[in-house]
Amino acid sequence: MADTLTLFTSIGLSEQKAKETLKNEALSSALKSAITQAQSIHGASGVDKAMGTLLYSMASRLKDTKRLTFLSESIALRKICTELQLAAALEFVKSHPHDPINQKEFDKTCGVGIVITPEQIEDAVESVIKKHKEQLLKERYRFNMGLLMGMDSVNVSFLWPKTEADLEKKPKVRQLIFKGTFLQLHIGRSLMEQLRGEALKFHKTGENYKTEGYVVTSNTMDLLKKHLELTGGQIRTRFPPEPNGILHIGHAKAINFNFGYAKANNGICFLRYDDTNPEKEEEKYFTAIKDMVEWLGYKPYAVTHASDNFQELYDLAVDLIRRGHAFVCHQKGEELKGHNVPPSPWRDRPIEESLVLFERMKRGLFSEGEATLRMKMVMEDGKMDPVAYRIKYTAHHRTGDEWCIYPTYDYTHCLCDSIENITHSLCTKEFQARRSSYYWLCNALDVYCPVQWEYGRLNLTYTVVSKRKIIKLVETGVVRDWDDPRLFTLTALRRRGFPPEAINNFCARVGVTVSQTTTEPHLLESCVRDVLNDTAPRAMAVLEPLKITITNLAANSKSDVRVPDFPANEAKGSHTVPFTRTIFIEQSDFREVMEKGYKRLTPEQPVGLRHAGYVISVQKVIKDAQGKVVELEVTCCSSETAEKPKAFIHWVSQPLMCEVRLYERLFMHKHPEDPSEVPNGFLSDINPNSMQVISSALVDSSVKGAKVFDKFQFERVGYFSLDPDSTADKLVFNRTVTLKEDPGKI
Repeated sequence: MADTLTLFTSIGLSEQKAKETLKNEALSSALKSAITQAQSIHGASGVDKAMGTLLYSMASRLKDTKRLTFLSESIALRKICTELQLAAALEFVKSHPHDPINQKEFDKTCGVGIVITPEQIEDAVESVIKKHKEQLLKERYRFNMGLLMGMDSVNVSFLWPKTEADLEKKPKVRQLIFKGTFLQLHIGRSLMEQLRGEALKFHKTGENYKTEGYVVTSNTMDLLKKHLELTGGQIRTRFPPEPNGILHIGHAKAINFNFGYAKANNGICFLRYDDTNPEKEEEKYFTAIKDMVEWLGYKPYAVTHASDNFQELYDLAVDLIRRGHAFVCHQKGEELKGHNVPPSPWRDRPIEESLVLFERMKRGLFSEGEATLRMKMVMEDGKMDPVAYRIKYTAHHRTGDEWCIYPTYDYTHCLCDSIENITHSLCTKEFQARRSSYYWLCNALDVYCPVQWEYGRLNLTYTVVSKRKIIKLVETGVVRDWDDPRLFTLTALRRRGFPPEAINNFCARVGVTVSQTTTEPHLLESCVRDVLNDTAPRAMAVLEPLKITITNLAANSKSDVRVPDFPANEAKGSHTVPFTRTIFIEQSDFREVMEKGYKRLTPEQPVGLRHAGYVISVQKVIKDAQGKVVELEVTCCSSETAEKPKAFIHWVSQPLMCEVRLYERLFMHKHPEDPSEVPNGFLSDINPNSMQVISSALVDSSVKGAKVFDKFQFERVGYFSLDPDSTADKLVFNRTVTLKEDPGKI
């Protein structure tokens, strides 16, 4: 293993990255083969860091290892020289899984051997400038300079000098189509700004009938008039989760959209629990959902439940039967599944008979599955006669044993919207197929009908958010619970240390789109860094400590070092940490043998200590019986008199011992639920290195009074949050995100 570790570090991997790679057997084997292939062409010294980076990236992303030798050779022969070429090469072999490689086609696809000279670039740019010169002169520095990227310099001297108008900042604009309406959403604007006023071409309150597809009946205008009298023309939305699981990142967009649209337009938003399935509902879900809504910064106008309306919903169902729009059916559950089921033989049974049978259902005179109430309608997706009520002999969380029949989503949702006088029923795109049934049921009962608007749901790669799948992860012990920081439930993100502002900013950055959005986690993490950089005070922590004894300081020497909480703005405060004869640094900040490009501590190379004002130089290296470096004896001198060192490192003195948990992606593939990508199911795609626990890390004493979920930037290490597992004797920190984006490269 030591030889393999040396092999991996020889191509530029840090020792820590090399050790992490060794833990992944498949990746380790692939990378070792790739390096060996490259070395057979160039020799051990011929594989430089640039080539090593490509080899590592290829080995970690390649799914079909039978192409490993071919791609390794392409990299070693410098046919593949850039990340863009590698991405094209990986896509090529993925799309030709069984075919022999056609070298000419491969070379063409990957741009092998294509060299573009500076002169060619200059000619191309001059051509673009000439083509767009009139527009350039008109728009000046607001022109889309992306067209001119690719040169070290672009000659636009004819625009000089800059005027005050040139220096004025204007928001960027993104264009899209929403519900057939042309929109312009401003990049960088908050979601409130995007949702305010005319940003979305929604109908005005009371003008539901102007919406495309809205059904107008002879009584519509009277109902809308009464609706306006009750609401005063105020916008009303609702967030209607099922209390049978924890909210996830996709719900964050729905929360922001529903509460945000109301807030941005001086309206109100209800938190309404869709609690019509008592078998799966638990108190902890009701509590956690409300907590997460409030954590994201929203206060519901009222907390309501579908079950608040059980009696009214039942009375409306009786009315629906009387109007000839519903019937009691005895087809079994398995017969009702799918869209091509035969029409019910009971569809045309007499109204009075259905009324009697529905009453018997309510009184518990049928067994489960023996009878249902179905609506006489065809949904947009072709499903015929959806179920309105079914029998369940299960006590309800709120109503106990009062009911043994419970309404379905297709029946309940639009009627609860109507009862609460919702103006804009905002839901994700998959509910579009239920829009016609939404309008049909309200109109069939002659009640106020809100307008349903759909938007694209938010999905993330490298995760699962299905309640069923998360329960499976918990039951199999892959994760500890719904709030395990490797998940993308909102409780998990809070525990990991994601600020709610960052999640809201992420939703704003994704924007209000009608299309389904699948986003990479690093975009969310970027929003987290933006917030934490301004809000997480600095501290110093050492994850893998190496003891340092400063021999030219007295044994009882102690001084206080001031550390700014926010180095970019020292006015925001500071804290002091002790500096004594004994300090600790990261093991990776010392190398016994000097290597090219290494700027930190070696026997030949001094290093500065951040904030302390000292430079230390190694005098003696102390090892244990196994030859491992366990201590350094050094001398220190003032950084004012010493030659400026090449680097400054962090350190701790008289520290607190703590536990640190480092998190990586839970899944190895982008789409763990996709059988074409993960044939053996999502449970086979678990990353064995998704959590690393360091039980003996050291952190400076400034964090001693921290409370659960308090956040810090450990200098040079990452952003961390205090975990609820912390005790008075030992603090536990979760790494929220690294300091910089790490897409899995060296």
